[in-house]
Amino acid sequence: MMNDHGDFSDTDLSAWLDGEGSADERARIEAHLRHDAEAAAKVRLWSADRDALRARFDAVRGESVPPRLADTVANGKRWSGRWLQAAAVAALLIAGGVIGSALTWQLQGQRVAAAQAGTPSGWVQRAAYAHSVFVPEPRHPVEVRAQEEHLSRWLTRRIDIPVKLFDLRDEGFELMGGRLLPDASGKSAQLMYDNPRTKERVTVYLRKPDADAPTAFRYLQQGDLGTFYWVEAGAGYALVGPLPRERLLALAQSIYRQGIAPAPAAPAASR
Repeated sequence: MMNDHGDFSDTDLSAWLDGEGSADERARIEAHLRHDAEAAAKVRLWSADRDALRARFDAVRGESVPPRLADTVANGKRWSGRWLQAAAVAALLIAGGVIGSALTWQLQGQRVAAAQAGTPSGWVQRAAYAHSVFVPEPRHPVEVRAQEEHLSRWLTRRIDIPVKLFDLRDEGFELMGGRLLPDASGKSAQLMYDNPRTKERVTVYLRKPDADAPTAFRYLQQGDLGTFYWVEAGAGYALVGPLPRERLLALAQSIYRQGIAPAPAAPAASR
């Protein structure tokens, strides 16, 4: 299970997520996840994917087989094995496409309703909306620029949670600055970063989470924008940007590691 360097494989972590392994093995993995931010973020992502799949397909598993499909399979006893397999696969693909489309519309409706109701999904929608409003702004994309030393202190006082200026230069992004934003239950903050080479911009939305906000590490795709969001140590984070999921995940993992580390805030990047 554990190699000579004290690390666990993806198979070990996946088994732990599925509730497998002895009590001693599970305890050792849990201790490992408390000290390895990257592994913890990876497991959170797997958990989010698992929950999304369950939400989408659990209802389908309990449905009865459509009568026409059942008749087709029953009458197929007269066919050869190869033809029967082909017919069954085709029927399942057609049924799956119809069910999948219906579930997509249903989930989309639930997501919109949640945003309108001010649930935790609502603040994630607001993070994406704020990104869309301020990122294209040519002259005033931020309220306080990164070079102003009071940026972190000012935002921390306004939203009542510590605001770190995350250092994302290893991923190619430099801090531009930040701004104060209204939120459903108070105030929130937005930090904006850009990549000087590709001209891409991402934003980090920070807020004091609601008492019942889920802490799971989750991903949401809204048009061209991807969002990783989570709650950790009394703060809600939403990273928004028009990047492929893998690149956005690398940024989210860097923010997660810096957010839980006791180190001082990262210095602002020069422009």
